[in-house]
Amino acid sequence: MTSAIRMGVLALLWGSGFLWIKICLNEGLTPGVITFVRCLLGAAVLLALAYGAGQRLPRDRSTWGRLVVAAFLCNALPFLLFSIGEQTVDSGVAGVLNATTPLWSLLIGLALGSERPLRVTRSAGLALGFAGVLLIFAPWSHGSGLMSWGALALLGASASYALAFAYMARRLTGRGTAPLALSAAQLLTATGLSTPALAAGGPAAVTWAGVVAVVVLGIFATGLTFHLNYRMIADEGPTAAATVGYLLPVVSVTLGAVVLDEPLTLRVVAGMAVVLVGVGLTRAGVRTDRPPAPGGPAQPIRSATKTGMSRSVLRW
Repeated sequence: MTSAIRMGVLALLWGSGFLWIKICLNEGLTPGVITFVRCLLGAAVLLALAYGAGQRLPRDRSTWGRLVVAAFLCNALPFLLFSIGEQTVDSGVAGVLNATTPLWSLLIGLALGSERPLRVTRSAGLALGFAGVLLIFAPWSHGSGLMSWGALALLGASASYALAFAYMARRLTGRGTAPLALSAAQLLTATGLSTPALAAGGPAAVTWAGVVAVVVLGIFATGLTFHLNYRMIADEGPTAAATVGYLLPVVSVTLGAVVLDEPLTLRVVAGMAVVLVGVGLTRAGVRTDRPPAPGGPAQPIRSATKTGMSRSVLRW
């Protein structure tokens, strides 16, 4: 499989997650159920892959304690917030807002002192990125603006990813556990953390389309996506994986318009372009050994070598 085809397949699977969430919601599943089943099926896929690769789950309590924090910030909380947000916001817009994670990461890095003071280009990128978010929301437009609690939940999910990456970079990298096993353990922990959310929301008539959608979301758009992302990093380096991240909003917006007939307004498309340009500028001059993982794998990568650690699932 050529690099371009592999990137296309990964972007399609990864970016389709927002579509599957929307279908799940439309077909009677609650955000709590979607989050739990997604974590459960993703963990099952990664456990099988780790077992096949001869990798074992961590055994020390300190690593599991850190995994609780990582699983909450990187999986259980953002997965739930994305499902809540998409109750009132289109799946395409959700994909675009997911792309703001690198902007939140930069702000958090500045606050923690792990980022050097910004030069003009990166400062402009940060301002431009959030200007794109404002353009999408259009809070000044009472008739067609998208500002809502659901939209804020989506931004909260993206910020949660950024917090998770900052935490994992400091507390989980270099723990001596193989990446697939560590990622499986993280999603397994997220499954436990998301169990209480099953009680939220009343009973609803769930259709077979909803069942199929949540299965695809968990197995393909979560578990398998991580594995493909990991393989791309190992085979082609982190730059290729980072490039896929910029394709996700395009995929989510296109699928939402084609499959769900979501309105593709000029303002949303322009906002998406501004956000992506802003994110690109904030990455100017930055090493690419930590590619952004919009909505997908979540274990921070430590190096560009063939054995470099990848991001554990998901941020989707």
